[in-house]
Amino acid sequence: MLQNSLRKSIFHSFTRRHVASFKLKDEFCDPENPRILQFGDISMAHHRIQVEGGIVRTDCRKSRCLSQLFDMNVFLKMEVNQDTGSFKERGARYALQNLTEEKKRNGVFAASAGNHALALSLHGKQLGVEVNVVMPKIAPLMKINRCQELGAKILVEGNDIAESREIAMKLAHEQQGTYINGYDHYDILAGAGTVGLEILEACPMPDAILVPVGGGGLVAGVATAVKALSPSTEVIGVVSETCQAIVESLEAGHPVYVPTRPTLADGLAVPNAGVNAFASMKGKIDRVISVPENDIAVAILRLIENEKVVCEGAGAIGIGAILSGKLDYLKGKTVVSILSGGNIDSTSLGRCIERGLAYDHRVIRLSVIIPDKPGGLSKLTGLVGDLQGNIRDLYLERAFMRNDMSSQRVKMVIEVKGKEHEEQLKEKLENEYDPSNCQFKNSSRLAGL
Repeated sequence: MLQNSLRKSIFHSFTRRHVASFKLKDEFCDPENPRILQFGDISMAHHRIQVEGGIVRTDCRKSRCLSQLFDMNVFLKMEVNQDTGSFKERGARYALQNLTEEKKRNGVFAASAGNHALALSLHGKQLGVEVNVVMPKIAPLMKINRCQELGAKILVEGNDIAESREIAMKLAHEQQGTYINGYDHYDILAGAGTVGLEILEACPMPDAILVPVGGGGLVAGVATAVKALSPSTEVIGVVSETCQAIVESLEAGHPVYVPTRPTLADGLAVPNAGVNAFASMKGKIDRVISVPENDIAVAILRLIENEKVVCEGAGAIGIGAILSGKLDYLKGKTVVSILSGGNIDSTSLGRCIERGLAYDHRVIRLSVIIPDKPGGLSKLTGLVGDLQGNIRDLYLERAFMRNDMSSQRVKMVIEVKGKEHEEQLKEKLENEYDPSNCQFKNSSRLAGL
């Protein structure tokens, strides 16, 4: 009891300054001696988590709507249906199962902004292992609170995941605990590989599998499993255009540090590939596709509307890759997209939906100058209503009309049915008002993309 109390006290009083001059190496992730994942270890992980339970065997279901929309046989691997909403549970549970009794007593440490932390917290509680997680200051409050509810000890410290990692490793060293890297620990890779085995059991010999890529743990595991059993299946890594660590690392032939920029796929915002993950994926990935942010937003929207599935950006990015048009050569073929996670907070989800609607030409913004007299605004809104446009926001501007004191500018955000409907509305208003006074803003600009 005293030992646990002391550990808790040390953990919660630790700050970033303690690691400023103290750099530790992760004993399980050595750049000089990377471990290449073996198929036999994936099979062992698959057997163990199935026999001992604790992991949901998720569906790999065909999407009739998306198949018709994209002219492909689209299957969705539903990792969003894991208890904590992501594939991370597979590796987390397997890594905890493989700890010795002594290491279980000393606890595990990790750095994570979300899904890895949630997975360790849940399975640590189930297996009786103390879990300590350092989360960066940018971590969503929802995920911090959920980890605490699951019994994990949480320290919010570090401006990014790299700083949090240094702190977590120092704590593990001081307290003789085990640090578990969320995308590069060998057991994490083996657990992730079980996703590939389940895909092939449900959908034998697919033409391609789309795998979200951040630090590389999932794609390393899936590629190792798939290439061992179905060598002709393409394994395609999918990244955001703003997070290019894997792309540049593959070009360089070794892991390189590449700063990330903000992305809707925040779960993939990792500035460097894992050393074990990179060594394991090398030569097994057929290609890597970079997806624009607007296509990620629309992919989230498509999954909500067509599949009734809420996905985070990282989970939806495979569908975004199809939307981007960069995979048109797969038309008519069988394609599996891994929906790797669904942990998105309501604020971010709302933002993604709005951006998706805007880019999809279903929400538009216009500015029109009309006479400032009784009935002027009523006439304008009537024209929009006649064409079944739905006005969502409206703003009147008079003070800045410098040249015409008898006019007013009306700014509106209008919900429409699509590009064709937008053009009909534009034509109607330009016939009624001076076209030079009607400004339709580009939908992608409205989305902030």
